[in-house]
Amino acid sequence: MASDQTRSAILAAAERLYADRGFGDVTLRDIVAEANVNLAAVNYHFGSKDELIAELFVTRSIQTNRERLNELKAAEEAGGGRAAIEDIMRALVGPTLRGCLGPDREGSTAARFMIRASIESVPPIRRIKNREVDHLRKFAAAMRRAMPGRDDTELYWGLHFALAMAHHTIREKERLLRLSEGKCDLDDVRAIIDRVVTVSVMALTMGDVPNKPAARPVLVHGRLTRQDL
Repeated sequence: MASDQTRSAILAAAERLYADRGFGDVTLRDIVAEANVNLAAVNYHFGSKDELIAELFVTRSIQTNRERLNELKAAEEAGGGRAAIEDIMRALVGPTLRGCLGPDREGSTAARFMIRASIESVPPIRRIKNREVDHLRKFAAAMRRAMPGRDDTELYWGLHFALAMAHHTIREKERLLRLSEGKCDLDDVRAIIDRVVTVSVMALTMGDVPNKPAARPVLVHGRLTRQDL
């Protein structure tokens, strides 16, 4: 088997196994057996299990991030250099949700691998997530242009919460289905994106949260008085 074919076979086998069984239960020997190669080939191409996981995650993440940035660019061009905050949020969360949810996608190996990566916080993936933030800075800059009067801290929190909603929806979709007794349609990906975008925009535009919490009632002899209630 040619070197490029060997590398591709290892990546495909590893992605299938990780998607099916998770990161902790799959060994390098499982991967070489699935790919029909020897262990030396894995060591030669990747060096370690962590590096193999990182390669898979980076490959999939690049595809998602490219789609995000393409949608952001289109939105800003349509807006003459400044996109609406709704369109920015949609470009941010849409590709992730479309890539992992819906009957046409969630059964695919790529989607199931990325769902595993979201659920199982393994060190090589955590390191990449914490390090690779340049594409998110572009979203923060677009949000700043869309909402020039908004404090940067609020924009970063808004971006963070939008991503968190998208990832939590992917990770916990089975629980939501059970909780809602099927009323929440996890196959309607467009509606899910609309919900996440709506809540994200509301959080950014509903006004400033007071800096100081409300004063706590004073206890009189260890009890609340009627006037305190």
